[in-house]
Amino acid sequence: MKLQLTMKQDGKKFTMTEKSLLRTKETSWTMDEEFTGDLADGSVMKGTYTLETPTCFVGKFTRMSDGKEIVNRRKVDGDEMIQYTDTEEVVLWMNTVGPYHNRQETYKYFSLPFCVGTKRAISHYHETLGEALQGVELEFSGLDIKFKGEVLQTTYCEIELDKGKREAFVYAIKNHYWYQMYIDDLPIWGIVGEADENGEDHYLWTYKKLEIGYNGNRIVDVNLTSEGKVKLVPNTRIAMSYSVKWKKSDVKFEDRFDKYLDPSFFQHRIHWFSIFNSFMMVIFLVGLVSMILMRTLRKDYARYSKEEEMDDMDRDLGDEYGWKQVHGDVFRPSGHPLMFSSLIGSGCQIFSVSMIVIIVAMIEDLYTERGSMLSTAIFVYAATSPVNGYFGGSLYAKQGGRRWIKQMFIGAFLIPAMVCGTAFFINFIAMYYHASRAIPFGTMVAVCCICFFVILPLNLVGTILGRNLSGQPNFPCRVNAVPRPIPEKKWFMEPAVIVCLGGILPFGSIFIEMYFIFTSFWAYKIYYVYGFMMLVLVILCIVTVCVTIVCTYFLLNAEDYRWQWTSFLSAASTAVYVYMYSFYYYFFKTKMYGLFQTSFYFGYMAVFSTTLGIMCGKLNH
Repeated sequence: MKLQLTMKQDGKKFTMTEKSLLRTKETSWTMDEEFTGDLADGSVMKGTYTLETPTCFVGKFTRMSDGKEIVNRRKVDGDEMIQYTDTEEVVLWMNTVGPYHNRQETYKYFSLPFCVGTKRAISHYHETLGEALQGVELEFSGLDIKFKGEVLQTTYCEIELDKGKREAFVYAIKNHYWYQMYIDDLPIWGIVGEADENGEDHYLWTYKKLEIGYNGNRIVDVNLTSEGKVKLVPNTRIAMSYSVKWKKSDVKFEDRFDKYLDPSFFQHRIHWFSIFNSFMMVIFLVGLVSMILMRTLRKDYARYSKEEEMDDMDRDLGDEYGWKQVHGDVFRPSGHPLMFSSLIGSGCQIFSVSMIVIIVAMIEDLYTERGSMLSTAIFVYAATSPVNGYFGGSLYAKQGGRRWIKQMFIGAFLIPAMVCGTAFFINFIAMYYHASRAIPFGTMVAVCCICFFVILPLNLVGTILGRNLSGQPNFPCRVNAVPRPIPEKKWFMEPAVIVCLGGILPFGSIFIEMYFIFTSFWAYKIYYVYGFMMLVLVILCIVTVCVTIVCTYFLLNAEDYRWQWTSFLSAASTAVYVYMYSFYYYFFKTKMYGLFQTSFYFGYMAVFSTTLGIMCGKLNH
């Protein structure tokens, strides 16, 4: 587990703030006074700190569990200075194993009949909620690795290959299984084995050749080479071995994840061209909407001004038509106002979460921590619950709704229920497959507690504020008591047609970026160009707003005042095109197969598309 220790000095008194992703703890002591500390990883240390230089002090500890002596040097008022001392233990964690083409179909590493090293086991718990939800299952490899300690090829265990174990390895090799490991939070990947050209004989890689780069006393690079190809023959013993080679590296600690990024993929000129193309679309649409609406509205205003100068007889004989005829009905409450208000509130919250998470990702390298992106999204979603309550509650009050408590509950649990319902369904399949993606019961309880004890109360606060601060109707004209009949109109002016056509241009502005986002999630790319994502989000907002303004104008000009749902759905239809694109991506850009991966893909793509649609629909209200 990654720890961050910060020291504060006040005379002879020191305060050590120990931060992990799970908790923060402070320990205070006086110079040269022995103290006992309980670290976040569960180990108990007993020792003293003494000042070595004006800006650095040295701590000498004894770990109570095994009596091991540990020496650490720390900066005053700074992060930890040295992470490892010579010959200090370096842990190799085995994470998951699974088919290469199905990234989300993963299993515990030792679900395959691999053998474990002889070193004493070290337990691991999930550091974050995101790590648990993403199926991270770290298990100690049992390999003895010391910092800067060279290890020649050494056998650490043997596999007694009976018929059942051989079949398990053969199945894994046929399905291109590969595994993931971690050293000092740096991921490493290796392949289980390979088959010959005829596919008759299968071979297991038995030799893990590790090459670890260090800069000072920090690990900055890890490479794995798989060697020792051994044919799988029943009733034989297969020796598993490893070696460790250390080398100095010039890579800075803060840049050690750069090797996992792929600038040639994400910063390809096609990516830049798509951004430029979308930007030109925005300029064209804004200009088009401004020109058409300004000219059209100017003519409408001139016509209506002329009509106002007529007497009543001429006005009655005149051919009245257009958007002004529905001014007494345009502010009429929408159909199903409770659901409509809940969707608008949820859309406001999703938009807020998207903006905040993208900004945080631009500032912080979230990809360097396992599950940090998902944990951040969950935290931000819970924290922005008042936004949902405020906008949903105020809109519902303006539309004359009286069942505000029911609206609050629906608004608070609309998105969580959809996400949890999908996850619950997929979880059954994951449990049947014994996959690591099966969500533990404790994690389910934690998610439910967040919904009931964080999201719901904050949503209640937002709803009360929204109803009291902006819940009074402030329409510029009075709403007619009797609804105006809606005249017949041409087929292309029907709300259903407008809804279907409204999402084409917004989807066209983002579909290239969708490819990069899909590839980073469903394949093996790390998405890091969040500046592009922010720009695409802004472009999507502008395009969606412009398109919906035109759609709403055409609808009102046809004297159809049912604009609320039409405006919402014409923008939300972008989600339909995104989901249709996900089918194309699945069949032509991936090689996924199997019930679990297919259900996982289409289930969560439906969740993603729906949340995107709700966000786009909110932008136009």
